[in-house]
Amino acid sequence: MDSRPHDGTRTRRIGFVGLGNMGGRIARRIVAAGHPVAGWDLDPERATAAGAAPARSLATLAGHADVVLLSLPDSAAVESVVLGEGGVLASCRPGQVVVDLSTSAPSSTVALHARLAGAGVELVDAGVSGGAAAAERGTLSIMAGGSREALDGLAWLLQTFSATVHHMGPSGAGHTAKILNNFLNGVSLAATAEVMVAARRAGLDLPTFLDVVNHSSGVNYATLHRFPNIVAGDYMEGGLTGRLMMKDVLLYVALTRELGVPSLNAAGCVASFGLANELGYGDQISNRVVDAIGDLAGGVRLHGEPAPEAR
Repeated sequence: MDSRPHDGTRTRRIGFVGLGNMGGRIARRIVAAGHPVAGWDLDPERATAAGAAPARSLATLAGHADVVLLSLPDSAAVESVVLGEGGVLASCRPGQVVVDLSTSAPSSTVALHARLAGAGVELVDAGVSGGAAAAERGTLSIMAGGSREALDGLAWLLQTFSATVHHMGPSGAGHTAKILNNFLNGVSLAATAEVMVAARRAGLDLPTFLDVVNHSSGVNYATLHRFPNIVAGDYMEGGLTGRLMMKDVLLYVALTRELGVPSLNAAGCVASFGLANELGYGDQISNRVVDAIGDLAGGVRLHGEPAPEAR
């Protein structure tokens, strides 16, 4: 498959479905690279905000695009867009490629791959990692499943918003890798949040403590990239919400059950983000889990003046 953005003399047409926190940022990177994008979202204003031309309908977008990118909240949304009335499957034609950038259940991805393949359409599952900041910079990491030929043919497009692309194997392998990665992300975030609240209650200087951890065996992505901002009062809003983090952790639990692997470390992670969601932080960035734990510790916050009982 040609790795250039042309099919003969015609520029390939790009359609993008789901232009929220991640999808909108990715679409803007594609447009900034000089590739026109048609966009469709439940909120019509998001297409314009992302620099895309609003499609009249999902069916119109799917019928005209050569490559359709999906960035949706979960497998249920992906299945609805692909299989629903006026969706991708009903409107597609042989030779199209669908790229699912969502964090989806691998079993659902494999089933959709088979359905689309029957219509002559390739599905590539391309989990992305790096968060909103990497999406803005165009430096996302992609974990892809599907045929190598289809993935190679997307190089011209993926390079507009990613720094690395890893072919993980057949359909579903990309989403499997993404779920495993996101679970580690969730565990390190929740555990570090608990430790940081304890450090605050103990009266430690938090920047100094983070420097110690980041040069010791407890170092992780959260201590390196999240908490230096949080202790300064910047929660880095705009990234993965607490509700979506919980969804990803539960996808991990379901996946390990299917694989016959015990998920012994999931309970604390589920409890932490479940708490955050119940306390009203679910629609904010998942970093707010530290405030949920702080609430149970008597109103502890990592920034500003410590609560009187935390002095």
